[in-house]
Amino acid sequence: MGGGGQLTEPVETSACGGRAASVYTWDEVQKHCHRNDQWLVINRKVYNVTQWAKRHPGGLRVISHYAGEDATEAFLAFHPNPKLVQKFLKPLLIGELAVTEPSQDRNKNAAVVEDFQALRTRAEGLGLFQAQPLFFCLHLGHILLLELLAWMSVWLWGTGWRTTLLCSFILAVAQAQAGWLQHDFGHLSVFKLSRWNHIFHKFIIGHLKGASGNWWNHRHFQHHAKPNVFSKDPDVNMLHVFVVGDIQPVEYGIKKIKYMPYHHQHQYFFLVGPPLLIPVYFHIQILRAMFSRRDWVDLAWSMSYYLRYFCCYAPFYGLLGSVALISFVRFLESHWFVWVTQMNHLPMNIDHEKQQDWLSMQLSATCNIEQSCFNDWFSGHLNFQIEHHLFPTMPRHNYQVLAPLVRALCEKHSIPYQEKTLWRGVADVVRSLKNSGDLWMDAYLHK
Repeated sequence: MGGGGQLTEPVETSACGGRAASVYTWDEVQKHCHRNDQWLVINRKVYNVTQWAKRHPGGLRVISHYAGEDATEAFLAFHPNPKLVQKFLKPLLIGELAVTEPSQDRNKNAAVVEDFQALRTRAEGLGLFQAQPLFFCLHLGHILLLELLAWMSVWLWGTGWRTTLLCSFILAVAQAQAGWLQHDFGHLSVFKLSRWNHIFHKFIIGHLKGASGNWWNHRHFQHHAKPNVFSKDPDVNMLHVFVVGDIQPVEYGIKKIKYMPYHHQHQYFFLVGPPLLIPVYFHIQILRAMFSRRDWVDLAWSMSYYLRYFCCYAPFYGLLGSVALISFVRFLESHWFVWVTQMNHLPMNIDHEKQQDWLSMQLSATCNIEQSCFNDWFSGHLNFQIEHHLFPTMPRHNYQVLAPLVRALCEKHSIPYQEKTLWRGVADVVRSLKNSGDLWMDAYLHK
């Protein structure tokens, strides 16, 4: 496990494994932020997670993102039953913060942290973390109904181009809605027992979508842990195809990096962004699962989807025709997914690590789309992106109740709370790409 450090004073009572616990300063904790030496703080307790991080159910990287930091708010956000998780933390406990040390580190605002904890307590008291089973049953039912309607349209009316377009559209709607539903189970926001959430998550993302739940979890939790933070949020790792935010374009420009004509990225985005993201994403997941022993279960779930799909559509379209059909469905779904997910994050602040408190960090990286029945359904309630990022384990049907409370807290601390129309959100994606491209061009030519 990670190396030890200087102790500020001994504690007489035993806290872990019969050894006397120790107290540490923030300066000491912050030194242990390296790959082979990772400490973190939860509720003023200091834990050495260096070796255990490799077995962390949420993945190695997400817990490593908080090495050397106070991870209390992230811990509460990701774990619906913190007391259950304590049994895993107990053997890792090495001490606690000295009484002279504040509970928050670095740039975290103690007043904001305290008020946000009070908001969480109030939300729990209002029962906002309690799911409505009927809501999710109806949502799953309408997805299965769409799948049936798509197949019946071909069975009844044949494989003409009109019927094929109708079938493709219905399947794309079903796939998009299944994506939002697997997101709910992946965040453990439906059942009280995490085990049942995991089972349904595997079923929906694997059997209904043909994707890998394990890989989705490990990537998506990183995004939630450090949204829009370079090197920590995989969603802003654009593989040199795009430059995003206000910082990265200037850095690329000064270094004369030109993998793509970035001043035109708001134009070629329409060719390589929405059309290709989902198809490429699915192929990468399947290939990764094939060569990873850990993902064999996910691979089996994914293969069950494709077996079912080809059994349904190969008799009508043949093998190659069925491949063409599912490719077109992925193409349609990709547009839907990209615009919904990017409008909440891409126009927001994208920067390097700033070690902010949970509320400030999430609000700087997320914005909302105004509420309506259509927007709720179309985005899977991710139009309430702010509330979702603050409380990722909360059932999405309760975001509308929570939103006024979050807005009031933001107003109290002068933290911007952005809400846009759906069309403004879409336009801002293109606008932000153009702005970043212009920043790159200016730095590339003049700095």
